[in-house]
Amino acid sequence: MFGYAAFRGEQQAVIEHLAAGGDALVLMPTGGGKSLCYQIPALLRSGVGIVVSPLIALMQDQVKALCQLGVKAAFLNSSISADAAGKVQGRLLHGDLDLLYVAPERLMTDSFLNLLVRLQEDNAIALFAIDEAHCVSQWGHDFRPEYRALTVLHERFPNVPRIALTATADTPTRHEIVERLALEQARQFISSFDRANIRYRVTQKNNARHQLQAFLDAEHPNDAGIVYCLSRKKVDETAAWLREKGRDALPYHAGLDAATRSKNQSRFLREEGVVMVATVAFGMGIDKPNVRFVAHLDLPKSMEGYYQETGRAGRDSLPANAWLAYGLGDVVSMRQMIDNGEASEERKRLERQKLDALLGYCESTTCRHQTVLRYFGEEHPGNCGACDNCLEPVDTWDATQAAQMALSCVYRTGQRFGAGHLSDVLIGKLTDRVEKFNHHTLSTFGIGKELNAAQWSSVYRQLVASGILESDIEAYGGLKLTEAARPILRGEQSIWLRRDADPAIQKAGRKAQRAERTAQGNNRPREPFAGANDDPLWIALKAKRTELAREQGVPPYVIFHDSTLMDMLNKRPSTLDEMAQVSGVGQAKLARYGDEFLGLLNNFAS
Repeated sequence: MFGYAAFRGEQQAVIEHLAAGGDALVLMPTGGGKSLCYQIPALLRSGVGIVVSPLIALMQDQVKALCQLGVKAAFLNSSISADAAGKVQGRLLHGDLDLLYVAPERLMTDSFLNLLVRLQEDNAIALFAIDEAHCVSQWGHDFRPEYRALTVLHERFPNVPRIALTATADTPTRHEIVERLALEQARQFISSFDRANIRYRVTQKNNARHQLQAFLDAEHPNDAGIVYCLSRKKVDETAAWLREKGRDALPYHAGLDAATRSKNQSRFLREEGVVMVATVAFGMGIDKPNVRFVAHLDLPKSMEGYYQETGRAGRDSLPANAWLAYGLGDVVSMRQMIDNGEASEERKRLERQKLDALLGYCESTTCRHQTVLRYFGEEHPGNCGACDNCLEPVDTWDATQAAQMALSCVYRTGQRFGAGHLSDVLIGKLTDRVEKFNHHTLSTFGIGKELNAAQWSSVYRQLVASGILESDIEAYGGLKLTEAARPILRGEQSIWLRRDADPAIQKAGRKAQRAERTAQGNNRPREPFAGANDDPLWIALKAKRTELAREQGVPPYVIFHDSTLMDMLNKRPSTLDEMAQVSGVGQAKLARYGDEFLGLLNNFAS
């Protein structure tokens, strides 16, 4: 049905567990194949699979894609009329649906819950799938209060298996999902969160717009992508500026009316090469697989947000870029937003710590993939060879002695204070807080006067990013030593950190590096499809897909993903049997599109 020869990662284990009636919590990266984990069990088990999804656009696209495969699927949300909803409910009661996607608000109505009771009396519910399960977390940036009420599924339908799925990997969120959704007995499936196909790059701001333009012109002249900005005003200005530069760019933020947002999102999904300039209001559940880049013109709020936002690139597993420009102004703005917010002091402390972890990532000299995974408690086997730090090592300094001072200060103050307080102790700043805890009497008080507070702050962020220190978020963000600190304190291991150069020197250095890379030919455009973009057959395959998509009013990727077209390009099938061996061509799509694409391929062959 789906056209794939094999499962990926934990998919098969999840499917077998759920199909046998077990509950599951699935943590899997964006593009990792979460949907199959509930779609196949829903087809295998008797009855209909009820999928709780928070986004209307995502439901619509997933249902369209399933119908293309021959799956009997529908959705219920506020976008359809009462008459249309009545027809869907009629199909539901008559057993004419394999999968029903429903908004959490609709599911929690008495009328729908009573409908579920009627189905359960006939054993006609296959499973409940709770997608985007991190929406249950009050600490998350996608919190949806209605998700808290979903424990009703366990309370009223205890014999129906449940699966909760998310691409948010941090431990506190995972614990909250388990607690809030009563999944204590569920089996947890945790996949690697490494997005190996994404190339991470971070640069310090120096005319960010022109830096963005240079990046797009060099590597993504015709590609679809997302540019994230912090403010609505900046979104509008950046989209207008990109249009002036010849890009098909659209704005998206909560300040636009619903019709404009819907129109722009539809164009992004259905057309090739559109760039969406957006706030974080855009993106959750966007199912477009061929987003070739995600660029940040402002610093994200946290590593979780950064991981989710960059994860919208390369969902088809083909190469993609995550590009971030940040500067001191970003840090100041983000801290002011936190400090001036209405959250509790505990929440503010947590947000500051998460911001510091992201800054540590930006300033890290080690492999970006390693740093991202370490934040989520996962180890990376070695340098990725595909991020800026691995490909273009940065200017560093021997920080062994400074690191020993920093680590000693953490230890002697009890491993429960943040970087700001520790920096005050090291430079000998006698604050009320330092006096309160008698830290001016410690041997580490004033031993680090050679560095200023900003430099010590950078040292601490980089030590956290390197896994030598860790932030105890549940204990108000205090820093504590890891096992990796031991050899440094003993003098058995040296450590080098990123050098914070003078801005003018940095600018000159970057200019020289660009000139050198250009001279060496290493700054050439990076084609995501190994040169396929210039292949006439590749262009013809995409044009045929777009033609069929327009006829049916669906996004092109609903017809076939880029990865499927790429497999066609490489295998050049000449018969329907050979076409059936192309990845992503299932029986329904073979019957519907096989002859059209074979005709195109055979024309090129002749």
